[in-house]
Amino acid sequence: MKKALLSLSMLALASACLSNSPVFAAPASNVANTPVIKSDPKIEAQVEQTLKKLTLEEKIGQMMELVTDLFGANDKNGVFYIDEHKTDSILSRYKIGSILNAPNTCAPTAKQWEKYISQIQKISMKRIGIPCVFGLDQNHGSTYTQGGTLFPQNINVAATFNREIARRSAEATAYETRAVSVPWTYSPTVDLGRDARWPRIWENFGEDCYLSSEMGKSMVYGFQGKDPNNIDQYHIATSMKHFMGYGVPWTGKDRTPAYISPADLREKHFAPFLAGIQAGSLTVMVNSASVNGMPMHANKDILTGWLKEETGWDGVLITDWADINNLYTREMVAKDKKDALRIAINAGIDMIMEPYSCDACGYLIELVNEGKIPMSRIDDACRRVLRMKYRLDL
Repeated sequence: MKKALLSLSMLALASACLSNSPVFAAPASNVANTPVIKSDPKIEAQVEQTLKKLTLEEKIGQMMELVTDLFGANDKNGVFYIDEHKTDSILSRYKIGSILNAPNTCAPTAKQWEKYISQIQKISMKRIGIPCVFGLDQNHGSTYTQGGTLFPQNINVAATFNREIARRSAEATAYETRAVSVPWTYSPTVDLGRDARWPRIWENFGEDCYLSSEMGKSMVYGFQGKDPNNIDQYHIATSMKHFMGYGVPWTGKDRTPAYISPADLREKHFAPFLAGIQAGSLTVMVNSASVNGMPMHANKDILTGWLKEETGWDGVLITDWADINNLYTREMVAKDKKDALRIAINAGIDMIMEPYSCDACGYLIELVNEGKIPMSRIDDACRRVLRMKYRLDL
């Protein structure tokens, strides 16, 4: 009986220790008081000056990202061109702040890219006075430019255990991407690939959090350079992805739920993202699925609490492809699209990758006017987007 009581006492003590353990504590360096990206007073002044001039519609427009295809069409030979009338209509009505992807998901030539982007930017400056920011999935080289340099996938880069190879490949990709007037890539992928069934295992740096942290950090330096407040014309912004737990889906299939212990989530899966934002990554893309039953696009504790507030990170948190829709079509945590937007924006989403629709603009205006999204949250999101554009010297 004494042995049983002793065992129960030890178990109770162990449980008490575990319950008080700092599994969800802030990083030891207390980076909340020392932001991971040092604030630049000049940029902050420019951001505030621009922000106060914008209407609610213009602020919401900066939070939107559409696909390039919407701004043009194919000619009789199947070659894409920018339709200036259509572009003017979209930008004047919705004030869109960001555009992604190559037209027809094919790789244009450098001259085509220059023409497409200059046409859109000319109209954007006329209608909004703020340039659009373009983004591409340059995950293993300049994959969306004809004649661009291609590198091995990240899983092969990780196999070298060589930080310099990771940095230099990213640096070369940045050079070629910025040369075609695109200043942003949705890379590097730092999900921990801990399930070989996952169909995107080749895109990350493997299962180890230290290796993923070091390789991811090296790529951020290669893509952006060492000063995130002053990204020159040879470098581009990064988007660490997919925040987080994306690489261990319970079914093995892409974009499906993961179940991860709180300790592993904090100590392992969070680590590469923390390393990346400490290196200065200007943006982070969110996991398309759910972790432990909570859709990541709705998880305010992690998106705002862990990523923004604990670290002082002032970058842009962007959705993946049309993922806010999943909150009501798949996850069933929202009753409709408007409700899904309310949940996601209040959780901490700053930019909505809504490729083929501008519906979100109207819904967000309604939500603000109804008091369901505070104006301070819209200002914060828009401020982050503007800050990225100033840091890129757009």
